[in-house]
Amino acid sequence: MARRASTKQTINFAAFDSPGARVIDTPLHEEVQKSYGEYGYSVITARALPDARDGLKPSQRRIMFAMEQMGLRPQGRYVKSSRVVGEVMGKFHPHGDASIYDTMVRMAQEFQQNTPLIDGHGAWGTLDDGAAASRYTECRLAEVATLLVDGSDEETVDFKPTYDASGLEPEVLPAAFPNVLVNGADGIAVGMSTNMIPHNLGEVIAATRWLVTHPSAGLDKLMEFVPGPDLPTGAILLGLDAVRMAYESGRGVVRIRARVEIGPLEGSRGRQAITITEFPYGIGPVKVIEAIQRQTADKRLQGIADVKTLTDMTTDGERMVIECKAGVNPQALLADLYRVTPMEVSFGINNNVLVNGKPQVLGLKALLEVFLDHRFEVVTRRTRYRLRKARERRHLVEGMLIGLDNIDKVVQIIRSSGDTAQAKARLVSELTGVHVSLGGKRLTRSLDEVQAAHILDMPLRRLVNLEVESLRAEWAQLTEQVARLQAILDDDGLLRKVVSDELAAVAKAHAGPRLTSLIDGDLKQVLAASAPAGPLEVSDDPCQVVLSATGLLARTAAASEEVTETGRRRSVRTKHDVIAAVVHCTARGQVLLLTSQGRAVKTDVLTLPTLPGQAGVVSLRGGVAALEIVTGLRAGERVMGLAPLGDGLPGGSAGVALGTRSGQVKLTRPEWPVRAEVFDVIGLADGDEVIGTAWLHDTHDTLVFISSDGQVLRFDAGNVRPQGLSGTGVAGISLAPNAHAVWFGAVRSEDTTHGEPQVVVSTGTQVKVTPLAHYPAKGRGTGGVATLRYLSGMNTTIQVAWTGTRPIGCTRSGDAVGLPEPDPRRGGSGIVVTGPDLLGHQIERE
Repeated sequence: MARRASTKQTINFAAFDSPGARVIDTPLHEEVQKSYGEYGYSVITARALPDARDGLKPSQRRIMFAMEQMGLRPQGRYVKSSRVVGEVMGKFHPHGDASIYDTMVRMAQEFQQNTPLIDGHGAWGTLDDGAAASRYTECRLAEVATLLVDGSDEETVDFKPTYDASGLEPEVLPAAFPNVLVNGADGIAVGMSTNMIPHNLGEVIAATRWLVTHPSAGLDKLMEFVPGPDLPTGAILLGLDAVRMAYESGRGVVRIRARVEIGPLEGSRGRQAITITEFPYGIGPVKVIEAIQRQTADKRLQGIADVKTLTDMTTDGERMVIECKAGVNPQALLADLYRVTPMEVSFGINNNVLVNGKPQVLGLKALLEVFLDHRFEVVTRRTRYRLRKARERRHLVEGMLIGLDNIDKVVQIIRSSGDTAQAKARLVSELTGVHVSLGGKRLTRSLDEVQAAHILDMPLRRLVNLEVESLRAEWAQLTEQVARLQAILDDDGLLRKVVSDELAAVAKAHAGPRLTSLIDGDLKQVLAASAPAGPLEVSDDPCQVVLSATGLLARTAAASEEVTETGRRRSVRTKHDVIAAVVHCTARGQVLLLTSQGRAVKTDVLTLPTLPGQAGVVSLRGGVAALEIVTGLRAGERVMGLAPLGDGLPGGSAGVALGTRSGQVKLTRPEWPVRAEVFDVIGLADGDEVIGTAWLHDTHDTLVFISSDGQVLRFDAGNVRPQGLSGTGVAGISLAPNAHAVWFGAVRSEDTTHGEPQVVVSTGTQVKVTPLAHYPAKGRGTGGVATLRYLSGMNTTIQVAWTGTRPIGCTRSGDAVGLPEPDPRRGGSGIVVTGPDLLGHQIERE
């Protein structure tokens, strides 16, 4: 049977013929365990993990301390980065120059840290490219970095020997703000790692200050100040439930999503583009492009025509445009991009830090408490140092004043002494119990050896009266300073106030706005809710675009679900809001949005959400605000109506009719500019605006004006001569002084398929519905017919009005409001209302 090999290794020093040599037997597993344990401990404590107090790893701390010692302050000049690397490597950090410079690069990059600690000059890299070599870049300490190192020369922190014992280095920096949370950290040690996410400086300081005065504050209260991480690259963070878990336990996983803008591709009719304006933390355009190319080659990603990088570090920063193929739903494509590319990534939070030299995983409150304990100690030690220095200086000033108040005797002693030692001894012995003026009082003092030595070193210029008064003022100032510093040491509340005030000063000087948007809720639910429905490829089927009274835009899924604003076709029932305008189009086509300032804006139908619902029941809550579709709206400009665009317009289409606040009416033919995306459709006088638009099927439609003083005017559209786009229109309704037009639109009065057209007017206190047929047609440019008898004490100005068949009202929040039964009397008073105001109308018919 084979003999088992021994597990012991023998080190025989006798083999070297040394006198008194002895044999030491060490088990191999013990030696390996000991050596590896020492190595692991060294990596954990001296390389990979940040200290919870200043948020720095040893390499970062040594770089900052070295730059401070070199005088590379923010007000000074830049120096070559290689010079700093050499200084750090030679005096403090016994590792390679490459690792030191890599650390410096991260500390200087704005997309890595919320508050970069190094002010870099030169090519310090981008999200995709590394920095230039150290010989090509320059650096100095950033302004915020001084808040971490200031005070290290005031005995605020302990020092230890450097690696070669040739000097001293701080064990930790004083740190005037919680850098460990603000800038985050990452590192891989032996058997453990750290991955801390950055936060907003102002929010972290606000939470820290609250904890100063409320030490028992709970996590929920602290999260009122720090709702979530804030990344230097902005973007969107999903699932605050996971954030709270990380704040509570120190570990958690969050999802970071790129911020995008979806809009029409410039110069390409009907095609859409997805523009990435903010990338996830640590992700650049190159990584996204590589993933898109790989996924496209594997057929896992379709619908992309081209990808372009528009990165410009001087203006827009990192930007990338993804061009969609014709007919591709950009929302569906975006969902695929989030799923298979780094446009959405996970960040595993692991708050593993050193506390008293030992690794610990801490939550938000524990991290703030460790920092505050450190800051209290720093301020206490700094106060003791300054108190000692103030007392020492006051003692010397007091000695000089004793000598100056007894100058004749001092001069006589010095001149009659044989040497300096004798003079100092005589000054101490003979200037005992002498008088001196201090703080406005005549006091008795005695000189000691320290003061005597300082008097002997005192220059003769101190004898002038101005210098004497200056010394007395300095003594008084030092006395006040001593009392103030002693009060801080004696009163814990005062100490906490000093710490809080200093934190407030840091926030005031360096805090910036939040960059990252936060989406609350459970991560899985948020991801499910944000996944858009619908196919990637959208066929060019007929549909309708709908504008609601509250300004929402949407499209129907198919032509079978027809809606109307005037009752010309079958309409679907709605659960929210009311319809103000409808046009027929196709899913890949475009429509015109007509604004209150007389402009027309071309908009792609594909970008509009589809009306949710089924079986003829839809909800306009699924629409998108028109203000989000129309970019570049002027102040106060609103979307008032719709018009079709493109080929296949209904036969006999007369064009668009527009009515203005001053009573002008204009009819323009559908001959729109081909290339212009925005153009004028009416020339408006100063102060005038469009109050209504209508797409006319033919010139037999009836145009209706309703004025603020309750006048209703109807006339045939054939009375309006069509004009070009620059025309200002013709007189529509003649208005009384101080009156203005409230509503303008068109109805087909001879078509009663869906009921008789009704006129609805509301003053806010009275509402009245009257059949339009009861108002005689009149000529264009004339006055209207009165429609409301105002009640005593009621408002006498029409605020909301419209005309249509089977009208339904809604509030400004989109909730439906019932209207009174029609009143056949033109001069009736309607009904008195006290409920919500009315807005818009809808034709509702099954």
